[in-house]
Amino acid sequence: QVQVVESGGGLVQAGDSLRVSCTTSGRTFSRNVVGWFRQVPGKAREFVGAITWSGITHYGDSVKGRFTISRDNAKNEVYLQMNSLKFEDTAVYYCAVSKFAAPYGSGSRDYDYWGQGIQVTVSS
Repeated sequence: QVQVVESGGGLVQAGDSLRVSCTTSGRTFSRNVVGWFRQVPGKAREFVGAITWSGITHYGDSVKGRFTISRDNAKNEVYLQMNSLKFEDTAVYYCAVSKFAAPYGSGSRDYDYWGQGIQVTVSS
């Protein structure tokens, strides 16, 4: 059974940076697309970005130029580096893993395994 675990969330001030990490237990995800989503209560889950097995990245419009996704397959980890954080980035962030190596998907249905989510709060 695959378990997806996020870590590194917390409370930061607007303009700060924060890095959230994702890893799995049960199997590695070095050859899988990994995506990041976020959700605010009462709103739909939003695509943040994704990285393919070869390291190609894609981002949602609201985070382009501020967020960066990277992966370290040797450590079985994927990172979401968030810079120039804004109050509106406050959300629960989810890591999701696809069964496939590519292409990436921007919908929740494109991913098969999900983490529990981690809170990121940006104070204004």
